[in-house]
Amino acid sequence: MKAAVVDRAGGIPRYQDFPDPEVGEGQVLVTVEAVAVENVDRAIVAGTHYTATQFQAALPAIPCFDGIGRLADGTLVGFGGITPPYGTLAQYAVVPATHTAPIPEGIDPPIAAVLSSAISGMCMRTAAGLSAGETVLVQGATGVAGRLAVKIARLLGAGRIVATGRNDDALQELKNLGADTVINTAVDDADLVQAFRDHVGDGYDVVVDYLWGRPTELLTRALIPDSFAMPKPTRLVQIGESAGPTIQLTGDALRTSGLEIYGAARNMATGMADAYQQVVDWVRSGELTIDVTTMPLSQIATAWIRADLRGTRLVIIPD
Repeated sequence: MKAAVVDRAGGIPRYQDFPDPEVGEGQVLVTVEAVAVENVDRAIVAGTHYTATQFQAALPAIPCFDGIGRLADGTLVGFGGITPPYGTLAQYAVVPATHTAPIPEGIDPPIAAVLSSAISGMCMRTAAGLSAGETVLVQGATGVAGRLAVKIARLLGAGRIVATGRNDDALQELKNLGADTVINTAVDDADLVQAFRDHVGDGYDVVVDYLWGRPTELLTRALIPDSFAMPKPTRLVQIGESAGPTIQLTGDALRTSGLEIYGAARNMATGMADAYQQVVDWVRSGELTIDVTTMPLSQIATAWIRADLRGTRLVIIPD
């Protein structure tokens, strides 16, 4: 079969022949229809992600670990559970039958491949319990998932949406997507702390954090009150770490600020089904649009290094 193959850590996937996967007991063969390429996939190939060990040990290997495809009977499914050296950037994949789920009618494969990015934004409800009228701060809102989080916050009835990013043009685009206020994080520390304070209004009720690192560390400083006032809670949901894997969190940023920190998976076991269905309903109705850029598998070497896809997810499809 044809596949995108990486032969060394940090290498660029190349379109070439690779042995067909063999179907074992309890497994099914999937003909791949669409695969979203995300930052985590590039980090695993580079060897910088904490889950990269298994992939790196299997080189040469095929990147990406989930996707959209068709079973032998034509059923369109989302699938995962693939084991290196095999990945999903290929014509075919073999996965456990238990790791497939039908895709709802009316969702095209490239859009279905990106639903997980939209569902990550639903953590503002599942993990943080967002209520209508509350203020949402989206940290890292200019990326694909962040832009979707802005749209989702509006659909969930947020009263005010504040969005952060490093590019002024991209930040202005967010206002058309539903953001009321934007903050550029590409300023010095003191100015960024002040910007968070200037735009706090009655408080940030929920923070959807795709950044972590420096911007979130400075946000925690900005939340520290100047008096013995008892601020209302700020429920921060940690999703990504594109600005860095660690922060320095001071004691007063917790004991006096009202800051509560949750992982994005909080309540997901009980809330995932409803979150998924809500996103599907919005996509079907046209209330939620997901921007994708599709490229054929044969052009994976060019697609992998594209740096011009601001706000749109790269999806690889069959030739």
